[in-house]
Amino acid sequence: METLKKISLIVILGLMATFAQAQSQTAMQAAFSKSYESEQAGKYTTAINDLKPVYKADSYFVNIRMGWLYYLAKQYAESIKYYNMAIALKPYAIEARFGCVKPLSAIESWENVKTQYIQILKIDPQNTLANYWLGVIYYNRKSYAAAEKLFEKVVNLYPLDYESIIMLAWTKLNLGKSPDAKVLFYQALVIRPNDSSALSGIKQLK
Repeated sequence: METLKKISLIVILGLMATFAQAQSQTAMQAAFSKSYESEQAGKYTTAINDLKPVYKADSYFVNIRMGWLYYLAKQYAESIKYYNMAIALKPYAIEARFGCVKPLSAIESWENVKTQYIQILKIDPQNTLANYWLGVIYYNRKSYAAAEKLFEKVVNLYPLDYESIIMLAWTKLNLGKSPDAKVLFYQALVIRPNDSSALSGIKQLK
């Protein structure tokens, strides 16, 4: 009889836990739905407040959503905080890192932007966005050799991507690799006829 009572108690507790979990999920779905509606209406602070009743520090989904909404609300420090919490919860997910780049860029924290791109490439070495934008950072810092490797990777993956081709062309030119730069500038002109950047680069080669 005692054993039967214990089994019954376990079953009851299990059912109660399942019911509580279902209620929590329902509340989460309702909160996210309201938050999306508020975001669509441009009411970012309201969208944030819609989520606060269901906020949990250990929820990746809520933290990344809060990071995005605080970014839209131009509260960049708060946005970075929530994105970093999402990153800590799922360190191998790159979406939160890309998200964090937005508020970091808004406050021109370029060294931290660079760090995020480097971390993304450790997880996903072929990621074209991270390769390209890290290349742009190196190019702007005149670290042309580092930029060259990154732009070449993107061009090898997407040979018709104008943005990567033109950046690689200018990088080659700055490295003194004129023949390579010339080929790339003309390739850019095939993709975008009369492109001013490519024409300017060709002019400098003459």
